[in-house]
Amino acid sequence: MTDPALTDIDALVTEFADLVVAQNEAIQRNDPAKATHCAKQRVAVFSRLRTYGNRGRNALACLLADLRPGVRVMAAAYLLRHRTEDAIVVLEEEAEGDGLTAFAAAHALNRWYDGTWNYDLDQEDG
Repeated sequence: MTDPALTDIDALVTEFADLVVAQNEAIQRNDPAKATHCAKQRVAVFSRLRTYGNRGRNALACLLADLRPGVRVMAAAYLLRHRTEDAIVVLEEEAEGDGLTAFAAAHALNRWYDGTWNYDLDQEDG
């Protein structure tokens, strides 16, 4: 029998990735309202993943290998505290490129190194 929590976690990870893609598309179409809406929904999805503790965070880590650079970068940005080494590798690689994804990766790294990163500060073990 399938664990219902795993089904929910998998659905949340998929939703997180879909929201990153939708936000990036909205940015490219110059639709800031839609981009903001997607960003707020993504934050809410991550909050729901966090209710599963490290189980939810570990599930999100599969996106560090996603084929879409924007999805990899966003997952890495959210996982810096939980999967520091893996996240830094993704962010450093993507920061070397051009465009919005490279900018986002460099920004996440800068915030991490200067101590202003704050996506998952009250991490619990789950």
